[in-house]
Amino acid sequence: MRTRPISVAALLVTLVLPKAMRAAELNPHLAPLKPLLGKTWRGVFPNSTPAKPVVDISRFEAALNGQAVRNLHSINDGDYGGETLMVWDKEKQAIVYYYFTTAGFYTTGTIHPQDAGFTSHEIVKGDADGVTEVKAMFRLLPDGRLHAHTEYLKQGKWVEGRDLDYVEAPDARVKLRE
Repeated sequence: MRTRPISVAALLVTLVLPKAMRAAELNPHLAPLKPLLGKTWRGVFPNSTPAKPVVDISRFEAALNGQAVRNLHSINDGDYGGETLMVWDKEKQAIVYYYFTTAGFYTTGTIHPQDAGFTSHEIVKGDADGVTEVKAMFRLLPDGRLHAHTEYLKQGKWVEGRDLDYVEAPDARVKLRE
């Protein structure tokens, strides 16, 4: 019995394609980030005005076959932006992350799960206008908003950073300048 090459190809596609199309399982250690995945968030800074809005668009997605979570964000269509990769560090027994910015500095930090969210602490590398550390708290609120609160260690003193709420914005796009 002779098999046509096209029939074998069709059989291979039928057997392989469903496995290839399945989403990679997220590393269980990254589960605290799962509620954010596949979503785009829009946050308007409290000091914004209609004449001069300051808007942050942030997108979370699984990366590296579920071994990482990637976040891209941009403020005001690319005036500032960054990319973060979050992974499980077995040695530290913590989620660690690396955040690279369009301003030329980067940070490294750890994430600690909390009820309905997580806290983070990062060390700044490079010139970030005097900021050397950042502490943050992120909480998913019962109404679906994502609340973010940050503090900065600037010139040796902790100062208030941002305090804003993000809402899901499926049509929003992160825009970074080329």
